[in-house]
Amino acid sequence: MAEARALKIDLSQSAEEGIAKALKAERERLWRLESAEAIRFHNEYVEKHGLPLAKYRRF
Repeated sequence: MAEARALKIDLSQSAEEGIAKALKAERERLWRLESAEAIRFHNEYVEKHGLPLAKYRRF
C-alpha cells in the first residue's frame, strides 16, 4: 500500500476496477455453467445438420 501511495496510484479507483473485473469474470463463469447444456445441444445440432441459414452466407 505504501508503494502504491508513493507512486500516486489512486487506491480507491484501483480497488473499484479490480472488483468490477472480478465481478465480470464471475458473471461470465456462471453464465458458461448455466448455458453449458444449451451450448452443447446447439453444437450437436450444427455438427449433425450444419449451420442454420448457411445457404444465405456470403463468406
